[in-house]
Amino acid sequence: MSLNEIRDKMQKEISQSLLMLDNAIKTTKLPIVNEQKTNNPLWIDVREIDLRYQIPVKRIFKFFEGLREGKILATKCPKCGSIYFPPQDDCPKCKISNLEWIEMPKEGEIVAYTVVNVKPPSFSHYQDYIVGIARMSNGVNVLGWVRAKEVRVGMKVKLEVIERKPEGYLTYELVPVG
Repeated sequence: MSLNEIRDKMQKEISQSLLMLDNAIKTTKLPIVNEQKTNNPLWIDVREIDLRYQIPVKRIFKFFEGLREGKILATKCPKCGSIYFPPQDDCPKCKISNLEWIEMPKEGEIVAYTVVNVKPPSFSHYQDYIVGIARMSNGVNVLGWVRAKEVRVGMKVKLEVIERKPEGYLTYELVPVG
């Protein structure tokens, strides 16, 4: 399914949800509908918000170039040694800019995770997914999607560059080892 087809499908689902909401408000005078899977009541905001962020990344563009090369980069303060991931170009501790670039280690261990069942509209085309925090071998915590059906705290993972489908952009995931 193409990205445009997914967007069209999502737009139809949103339109159906809004129609259901309008009918619920007319009937009950409340913006509440029952969630389809569990039949739990859901309050739905009547405002529609369609956001697409534009964030300047010039000072950390090397991170994206690294993804293109199959590397996951962080920044390190040359003064205090603090490592920042996601990368940033300023050290809040030392108040200096132009930090050094380092490659993140591949090995880590899951320290926390959650299964995402209720997804934002932009991720609604995905099955339920897992987001985890892994402490990498350099002590830095990394938040990312976990490519696994089941996860447990203490599970060994590796940090990998992947292409997110169907959108087609490069990002990273935590992948179980073994």
